[in-house]
Amino acid sequence: MALQLVIGNKNYSSWSMRPWVLMKQAGIPFEEIQVRFDSFDAGSQFKQSLRQHSPVGKVPVLIDDGFPVWDTLAIAETLAERFPELNLWPNDRHQRARARSVCAEMHSGFTSLRQHCPMNIEAHLPEVGRLIWRDQAGVRADLARLCGLWGDLLAAQPAGSLLFGDFTIADAYFAPVCMRIRTYDLPLPADLRAYVDRVAALRGVKAWIDDALAEHDFLDFEEPYRLGPT
Repeated sequence: MALQLVIGNKNYSSWSMRPWVLMKQAGIPFEEIQVRFDSFDAGSQFKQSLRQHSPVGKVPVLIDDGFPVWDTLAIAETLAERFPELNLWPNDRHQRARARSVCAEMHSGFTSLRQHCPMNIEAHLPEVGRLIWRDQAGVRADLARLCGLWGDLLAAQPAGSLLFGDFTIADAYFAPVCMRIRTYDLPLPADLRAYVDRVAALRGVKAWIDDALAEHDFLDFEEPYRLGPT
């Protein structure tokens, strides 16, 4: 049964990155359908194009033999059911429950980090990151929680591992966070910075990064902090 994945711009679309990296890293074949961002207004070409794929008008959308599945958690669970042999969730039931918990926390939380540090893989903005770190208490709180979460998970694994040892949905879920940390050069302890580097080096993540860098598609509404005076 054919799988298609509808995504937005790879440089900016953190939500699209999660299932794309998951499928690429796990070796799940799929056809990519990219819908370019122009704006998110109801009448935009982006929204109009998505209407044929999803009733919510957002990316990503997994199309499973013509049947649409939207929302990244729903897509991840669908893939885990479709491909149980790939162990996309940890085998141990307690670890599986923990992995689901941290993905759900990412899905609904870390709002300050997401708001003030939008994903922009092409950019290197340490000066913006320093201002955000200085002025945004919510970002500092989100990163403190992230350090505690990653630190606890990695402490239970052999050195050099991913969050649950081998690659799982959880690592795909936090891949866009790793991109944000790199773009804004947010402060992390050395062991967690090493985890960010391991995620960036994963085959699926590197493929996404390479594609993002090749886009050369600057969208001013995605990068207000880079606009100078006219």
